[in-house]
Order: sequence, then structure tokens, then C-alpha cells
Amino acid sequence: MKKYILIVLAFVAVLFISCASVPLTGRNRIMLVSDNEVLSSSLTQYNEYMTTAVRSTNATQTAMVQRVGKKIAAATEKFLTDNGLGAEVAQYQWEFNLVKDEEMNAFCMPGGKIVVYEGILPICQSDDDLAVVIGHEVAHAVAKHSNERLSQQMLAAYGSAILDAALSTRSDAARQLGQTVYGLGANYGVMLPYSRKHELEADHMGLIFMAMAGYDPSVAVTFWQKMAAASPTSVPALLSSHPSDSKRITEIQKYLPEAEKYHTK
Repeated sequence: MKKYILIVLAFVAVLFISCASVPLTGRNRIMLVSDNEVLSSSLTQYNEYMTTAVRSTNATQTAMVQRVGKKIAAATEKFLTDNGLGAEVAQYQWEFNLVKDEEMNAFCMPGGKIVVYEGILPICQSDDDLAVVIGHEVAHAVAKHSNERLSQQMLAAYGSAILDAALSTRSDAARQLGQTVYGLGANYGVMLPYSRKHELEADHMGLIFMAMAGYDPSVAVTFWQKMAAASPTSVPALLSSHPSDSKRITEIQKYLPEAEKYHTK
């Protein structure tokens, strides 16, 4: 019994030490895997994906993706630096790619590797519309949702044994679980869907990042309405774990007053 109590206490201590807060929202998260481990695993999968992906030949649309992406990345890095998180900036090596795929989708790998599918661009009639998508994906990277999800999977897979097994060889554990998180056979492209909590948080942070970059966050409401209307009989991949329903629109409307305070034209 005493041994069991000590294990539990040690387990709680590990979780406490491994806690970190998300920029902007302040939500506490469990981080059992280092940034380097996550970046290494995801970069390998990203590079493999890009060797098979077909890059868009539409120069205008490609330039649009890169223009909006670079502006949001610059505003995000400035925010991190201005708020004492300058050390975080070094881990982001931003890339913004447009690929030929008819799905209405986009994804961001840890470290800022963002891919937008051509299929979503008919919904993006302006840079502001596209900023909703890219701001959302940048937010996933800054909030380190992949790291958090990987940590949650480690907890689920190893339980209390994580103390004497997974943490002692957590690089191996991260690589193994990373195959399910970033695997090329995963649902909806490269990334498994995030949780609803992560999606809402990315909405929230994404609105602020796009506003910091000079884009109008109020267009997010009509953007998600267009996304829902564009595919009435099936759920677009980008909405897979959080459909663009009235709840999402309502939550975005709640975030708008905060985001608009950051809006610079």
C-alpha cells in the first residue's frame, strides 16, 4: 500500500512539473514530451508527405497563401517576443505550401509547417478569409496541441508505469506514438483530428493572431458559415472534430470583442 501511495505521489509530481500554460488563453496543459522530440518526429513525417504531395501550379493562389501566412507568422512571433516568450520563436521554421487537393482542408505540423489544400480556396474570397484558416493553424502550433495530444496518448498507453518506463525512454515512446499522431495513413491527411477543446482554442487564438496581422477577425463568422453551407451532406475534413455548427459560430462571436482589440489596419 505504501509503495502504491509513493507511486501515485510521484506520478502527480511528474504531472505538476510537466504542466505549462497556453499563450493568450492561459489554459494549463500536460507536456510530457520535449519540443525537440515532437519537432523531430513531425518533421520526418512532414518531409515524407511533401515528397508525395503535388504543389499547386496556381501562382496567384500560392502567393496569397504565402503572403497571408508570412504576415500572421510575423505578428505571432512579435507577440511571443513582446511577452517574454522569445525563446519559443527559434523553434518555428515557417513554411506555407499550397497543394493540389480538392478537400476543403489545411493542417499545421509542429514547428510551423502549414499546408493549405486548393479545395478550400473557393471559400476564401479574400486575404481575410484565408487568414481565418491560417490563423487557426498557426494557433495549433503555438498552443503545442500536438505535444499535448502526444502526452495524453502516453498517459493513456502507459498509465502510472510512465514513471519507470515511458519517461525513462520517452524518446522511443514518443516516436512510436508519433506514428499514430503524424502517420501518413492517419485520417484526414497527415494529422489526426484534434479534440473539440483544441479546435475551439485554435479558433480563439487564431482570431487574435489574424487581427494582430491586420486582418479583420469579424469575417470568421461568415467564413465558417460558408464552410458549413459548402458541404451540406458531409463534414469537410477541416471540421472533422468540430463541425461548423451554431455552437462554433456562437463561440467565435464571443471571442470577437477581444480579438478586435488587437486589430491593426
